[in-house]
Amino acid sequence: MDALCNHELDLILNWVKDPDDRKSFSQVSKQLWVVERLNRSSIRVLELDRIPRLLDRFPNLVTFQTSLSLSNADLELLAQRCPKLEVIDLGTPILSFRKVGNRGLCALANRCPKLSKVLLRGRRMMSEHDGIMSFIPLADNLKHLDLGYIVLVSDKTLEAIGSSSCPITVLNLESCDITDCGLRFLTNGSCSKTIKELVLAKCHGITDSGVSLLQKMCALEELNLAHCHQVTDVGGVAISAIRTLKKLDFARGPRMTDWGPSVRDRTILALAENCLNLEMLDLSGNEFVTGVGIRAFLGHKCLQSLDLRHIRVYVSGSDLEDLALACPSLKSILVEGGWRKRLMGEMQESTVSRFVRFN
Repeated sequence: MDALCNHELDLILNWVKDPDDRKSFSQVSKQLWVVERLNRSSIRVLELDRIPRLLDRFPNLVTFQTSLSLSNADLELLAQRCPKLEVIDLGTPILSFRKVGNRGLCALANRCPKLSKVLLRGRRMMSEHDGIMSFIPLADNLKHLDLGYIVLVSDKTLEAIGSSSCPITVLNLESCDITDCGLRFLTNGSCSKTIKELVLAKCHGITDSGVSLLQKMCALEELNLAHCHQVTDVGGVAISAIRTLKKLDFARGPRMTDWGPSVRDRTILALAENCLNLEMLDLSGNEFVTGVGIRAFLGHKCLQSLDLRHIRVYVSGSDLEDLALACPSLKSILVEGGWRKRLMGEMQESTVSRFVRFN
């Protein structure tokens, strides 16, 4: 029998997903080592001093991940050795503030034309202007950008995003220091036609005025406004005009003192009437949502999940049972564990077991 050629071995290796199995594959022979070296498309680096050697060994990387601090030289080397990069995940644990080189980000944008997903969550930037704001205009194919918990992200950053031609579909701005002015830049830019998922959780500077501008985002499917304490029914009703919405998060914390949106039945009624594609709605922690708002979703064709944990008003079992039986797509209603005994007495056991999920 003739020996398998590298191309055939490469096709076989594509079916091997487990990292340990791939490692064993490469240790069988020099030929298999070479095949695995050229086939490898992703890597996660845990030791900084190994980066040069790993980049030499795996020249065809598409995905690079590390939570280590990276200098300009590290990122410039990555850009030089891995021009096929499409995904770079430099996210770090929140408040770790590990640094990332500003010039290095620009080098990645210049040398990696297919770069489409950049995760910088929790990173410490040396300066806003020389880092993210310089990087964005260079990343022509950028589709997914995570800037959550980056201290220097501000309205100026959103101005750079809004004025760029990047076809961004996912933008995470969680806990960033942005205001309504920044949202105006976003909604007036070309990205207002491409963004499908927008995370504004814990952006305490935005108000109903800024949220109302999001009506201009004609492709928006997922919106996260959790813990945005200046958002009320004014913004909630305005959001209901976004007919493309599939997932909406209005969550606030479980304690009375926790910050978060303050939406009432007025918002819920508007969402039920206008957002006919809505699949997931998180109202956890809201103190003014009642059975009147919940019953507005009776007969809704797309609703799959409703989160009512930590709500501070009485919702009857009949409200939930009617909702469960009248919504053909409904899969789950999340409620507090303390409601179990009461709901078991107010609802049919089969309905509870099928639809209700206790926290």
